[in-house]
Amino acid sequence: MTATANQNPEQIARDRIDQMLMDAGWLVQDKSKVNLSAGLGIAVREYQTDIGSADYVLFVNRKPVGVIEAKR
Repeated sequence: MTATANQNPEQIARDRIDQMLMDAGWLVQDKSKVNLSAGLGIAVREYQTDIGSADYVLFVNRKPVGVIEAKR
């Protein structure tokens, strides 16, 4: 994955986080296409929680187990 000149810093960071999660064995999904049965570990981008949107919510066996908040 290569950063392009037209990507903003936030998108570059998200691309890097996506790659790190995938390298660690997580399936990364968009909030609009969530399928928690697609695998054991699912990372969902921009997932809505009770207190607002999280950058990533991590699910194992369809249960939330963690949150990742990307910072600059």
